Amino acid sequence: MLRRIFAGLLITSLIGPAFAADDVIVELDGMKSKAPAAWKPQKSSSAMRKYHFKIDKAAGEAEDTEVIVFFFGKGQGGGLEENLKRWKGMFKEPAGEKAKIDKFKVGDMDVTTLDIAGTYLFKPPADPNAKAVEKPDFRAINVIFPSPNGPYYMNLRGPAKTVEAQKKPFEGWLKAFK
Repeated sequence: MLRRIFAGLLITSLIGPAFAADDVIVELDGMKSKAPAAWKPQKSSSAMRKYHFKIDKAAGEAEDTEVIVFFFGKGQGGGLEENLKRWKGMFKEPAGEKAKIDKFKVGDMDVTTLDIAGTYLFKPPADPNAKAVEKPDFRAINVIFPSPNGPYYMNLRGPAKTVEAQKKPFEGWLKAFK
């Protein structure tokens, strides 16, 4: 037994660990992808938030950007069209008319993204009846990532400059799930 432990430690010291100590691996139904280094893990505020990351704001921006991964379970969270409509409604018109929908495959999954920019109409999640606070020059890339156990919903949302800087890492992270 001690020989096995020693051998494992020796191999790890020679070849190094598979990931650095600060790497965060996101797992969705057995599929894994390493989160970009700029994403700082945050404590989730509810069981529906499977992962929550903060991205430091770009110079000149008022606030940080977030990446949140939601999972509600099989048959929960609404369908594609319902979510696209809801996400467009989170921005002041005419932002929804200019939103870009993209579809691609990750493994066998048909992933859909909605990229939308403009004035974000923020409402605290705990109070959906609250008056919306307008946040100009915002952007969100929303994702429906289907899985056998139910869809995952992801949001990259924040000031437009930071979201633009994180778009390629975000897309790379999505497409890297294996």
